[in-house]
Amino acid sequence: MANVVVVGAQWGDEGKGKIVDWLSERADVIARFQGGHNAGHTLVIDGEVYKLHALPSGVVRGGKLSIIGNGVVLDPWHLLGEIETLRAQGVTITPETLMIAENTPLILPFHGELDRARESQNSVAKIGTTGRGIGPCYEDKVGRRVIRVADLADDATLELRLDRALIHHDALRRGLGLEPIDRDAVLAKLRDVAPAILEYAAPVWKVLKEKRKAGKRILFEGAQGALLDIDFGTYPFVTSSNVIAGQAATGVGVGPGAIDFVLGIVKAYTTRVGEGPFPTELDDDDGQRLGERGHEFGTTTGRKRRCGWFDACLVRQTCATSGVSGISLTKLDVLDGFETLKICVGYELDGKTLDYLPTAADEQARCTPIYEEIAGWSESTEGARSWADLPAQAIKYVRRIEELIDCPVALVSTSPERDDTILVTDPFAD
Repeated sequence: MANVVVVGAQWGDEGKGKIVDWLSERADVIARFQGGHNAGHTLVIDGEVYKLHALPSGVVRGGKLSIIGNGVVLDPWHLLGEIETLRAQGVTITPETLMIAENTPLILPFHGELDRARESQNSVAKIGTTGRGIGPCYEDKVGRRVIRVADLADDATLELRLDRALIHHDALRRGLGLEPIDRDAVLAKLRDVAPAILEYAAPVWKVLKEKRKAGKRILFEGAQGALLDIDFGTYPFVTSSNVIAGQAATGVGVGPGAIDFVLGIVKAYTTRVGEGPFPTELDDDDGQRLGERGHEFGTTTGRKRRCGWFDACLVRQTCATSGVSGISLTKLDVLDGFETLKICVGYELDGKTLDYLPTAADEQARCTPIYEEIAGWSESTEGARSWADLPAQAIKYVRRIEELIDCPVALVSTSPERDDTILVTDPFAD
């Protein structure tokens, strides 16, 4: 059976939550493979709003197995709080419906403290981090001093791992003017939370091998967007993990042959949260209109998103680095009523024309967009569920995007509601 990877193909906030939830009806397993609770997915199901940060989007759909993979960094206290919030909304979450990879790194309180201290004291160039400790936790993972889920089961190992981490962190804290970490307090918190987390712990790689052997469909869920990838994003204004589709395999413990279709989620315009280059950003009435109509505020931070025209160069680039098979175009309805729309088809840099965003940060900052104009439409596309429901000019806009990004459209989303989706190509089709 086909297995599908879902990745954001811009700077995040593309509407992955809704699409993953919509696709999860066709899947048996939904596996989150990277990021932390800095990501936010908002789902609207029968008028009920669910806000997810650490949990896979498929958790709100009954009868599915949701997995948090080893490529994720996990704040155990946040996770338990999120579970309780969803239970209060009537969602059933048990060890039969949720599994956490035993080798998943844990975000501890001092990770967030370090994250916030660095950002507040950084007078050179702020990154725009959410301050939730994701970056410092990934640093500890690479530095081989992180505490993982399995470590919670053995007190001696837990103390050893914590002591190794504190040698590093207390030295950093002295340089930032922070008090030393209270070892006993952190250890007590970990011992307290351990039973609740270990209840969900499992050898996820083995579970997925068995599911694949049984012919089950797996949906691999990414967070954020490819332009925030630590290697291929607009560095250094990026996240601390690999976001592109290749991470799906290592982030849960399967081989690349397990991936059959890569679905890139693409907003019909462009947004970004935080610092960093943004060639098509609009500081005018059109930008304000996009933000207001699209309700462009971060699910996690509440920060206002920067808005701009669709950038075909960037999306073509991310489709290449993620090996995207087809895109899901979201928020098409936000463009209703614009007389004229613009699409970025290239950049001008120091008198030269480029068809990609260069790697060097100084060159990225100097790139100016080359636009192609296309007529808009006055009719509403909100709630459309078939091509026949779309205005002719909206279809032309979608088709032009396909041409410019060199990738077909597989889905079109026309509202936050789960069923307001036009299916062009089923990613799960064998």
